Amino acid sequence: MKKTVLLFMIGFVLIMNYSFAQETNGLSQTIRGQVIDKETQITLAGATIIVLNTNPLKATITDIDGNFNIENVPLGRFNIQVNYLGYETYTVSEMQITASKEVVLKIQLQEKAFALDEVTIKAYENKAGTINSMATISARTFSAEETHRYAGGMDDPARMASAFAGVAVGNVQDNSIIIRGNSPKGVLWTLEGVEIPNPSHFAGANVAGGGFTTLFSNHLLANSDFFTGAFPAEYGNALAGVFDIKLRNGNNEEREYAFQAGVMGIDFAAEGPFKKGKKHLI
Repeated sequence: MKKTVLLFMIGFVLIMNYSFAQETNGLSQTIRGQVIDKETQITLAGATIIVLNTNPLKATITDIDGNFNIENVPLGRFNIQVNYLGYETYTVSEMQITASKEVVLKIQLQEKAFALDEVTIKAYENKAGTINSMATISARTFSAEETHRYAGGMDDPARMASAFAGVAVGNVQDNSIIIRGNSPKGVLWTLEGVEIPNPSHFAGANVAGGGFTTLFSNHLLANSDFFTGAFPAEYGNALAGVFDIKLRNGNNEEREYAFQAGVMGIDFAAEGPFKKGKKHLI
């Protein structure tokens, strides 16, 4: 009986590895997406997208609809640089390319201001920048990938935020956070601009305002904002801090599946068009 179970598990692993190899054409992946103007939301045709430090260099330009597609990108972490005449250079830092999922990006470029005198422009990643244009201080943007790159993040935005300046965790057994001494109950959560209750498992059992871990799957999250003070007027009910959660757009061309399991539980995700060749998402 034990031999039968062992042979079954070995066969399952070999089949899964073979399937992944078939899907990714041998340790490579596709990067695609769209480039638009940040203010007008108009697509930008002819923008240059470069995957830095690849050999040979992987690059392309956007089509008339602002879409781009770079195939056969090797797996690993790469910086992706986007250039367009009259706009600031945009760099996606340390983007992880994996065999399981295509990378789908929506890049918003900021129009560059020109002066008559000579100027020097340096491109750098500004973590203090936010998606919300009304935020000026005490705010920053975080990505879904950061939730499992920080020690103890456990794919949880609240636990990840405890590593930021001015933020502390109340108890390591839950994800309640203390921002500059304020109560965790004063943290406001919004999802795509709509106020929601504390999105954590067993939130009602925790009088401090946290929970065991988040209900959000990091497969669903896009870049989101985190505020520790000086809240814009739209967050009128915030006392301690704000998590403004955004959901990402799914893959509208290929069906993709993701599965992960660990001590925190099991997570399964599926995305793609209802019908092959169509662009209606599931």
